[in-house]
Amino acid sequence: MSKTTIILGGAYGGIIILLVFVFFGHPQTDPSHYSIIPNSDNNLLATSSSSPSLSLADLFAKSEDGVVLVKVIKVGDSPNNRDIGSGIVYDYDGHIVTNNHVVENADKISVIFHDGNSLKATVVGADPFADLAVIKVNATASVFHPLTLGDSSNLRIGDAVAAIGSPFGLTGSMTSGIVSQVGRLLVTPDTENFSIPNVIQTDAAINPGNSGGPLLNMQGQVIGINTAIQSSTGEFSGIGFAIPSNSIKRIVPALIKDGTYTHPWLGISGTSIDSDLADTLGLPVSSGFMIQEVVKQSPAEKAGLRGYNSTKTVDGTNYKIGGDIIVGIDGIQISKIEDILNYLEDQKQVGDKITMQIIRDDQTINVYLILEKRPDHKNQ
Repeated sequence: MSKTTIILGGAYGGIIILLVFVFFGHPQTDPSHYSIIPNSDNNLLATSSSSPSLSLADLFAKSEDGVVLVKVIKVGDSPNNRDIGSGIVYDYDGHIVTNNHVVENADKISVIFHDGNSLKATVVGADPFADLAVIKVNATASVFHPLTLGDSSNLRIGDAVAAIGSPFGLTGSMTSGIVSQVGRLLVTPDTENFSIPNVIQTDAAINPGNSGGPLLNMQGQVIGINTAIQSSTGEFSGIGFAIPSNSIKRIVPALIKDGTYTHPWLGISGTSIDSDLADTLGLPVSSGFMIQEVVKQSPAEKAGLRGYNSTKTVDGTNYKIGGDIIVGIDGIQISKIEDILNYLEDQKQVGDKITMQIIRDDQTINVYLILEKRPDHKNQ
């Protein structure tokens, strides 16, 4: 949907900072390539966040049966080349939540439970824009031990968390750390024109193979699905990312029901404004989001939003200027692109009408826009 200030890498080891989707595969696999609607009745939702904290040992004992190893043979791979990720038991119907990049293009999927029981699985639904997928195994309800979904909106920087998964294929591994930040933006290689909002940053050790496993609070509630790391080597460097549980609550029921999830879309790209950029370009505000490009036939174009109309060169750098500056949506102040994406994903749906406060020609005006379905990522 928009450009962000996050810089992501391409080839494994090819740049200093690299975003690696924490996926474990056969040796020739390039890890950098994988760079509250009610849940189903059988799924467990947390009713209170005031439960006493558990020790790490008790937390693992409580959660281990709800974490699975996911083995995948991709289309075109030989049976000896298996990629490995993790997953969480979602309900008593056999639904397992994992990452889309773990099971995308899968030919065969096996789920191995903590007790060693292995079952075949099929993909029920997938959302590449959130890097979430649901797979299903058929077994009696007694086999399944669903994990409880917590409320990721309650997370605070510094909260203790733990990750369980299969780093490098080492099943049932646990690491611990803290929430380093919330509200991050994440870009996946297959959806590079769009960002995953509200991502949790943690320093809990996450490595290839942890993909799809849970990030837990100290009450044993799932507050995120581990999905990526930022690293110069492709291995743990203290910066990991997880898709928040509130996104799981919203998206997974739709994946189970319909196989897909529709995200709202504006159709703009541009840059977030800070005081330095405002001084450099002589902008009328020191925060907000300056539109540079408006996608044709997008909701933004239909609403009359405008992109850049001129360029300005400062110290050898060319800037696209003159576009509308978004400073508010529905009365909520907008300081940067994260504010826009987080609000749309958490509060709005396709078909909703929003009021955007923009600055155009040094005047603040309101623009009304109807959100539409985000285009298919394969066509971007």
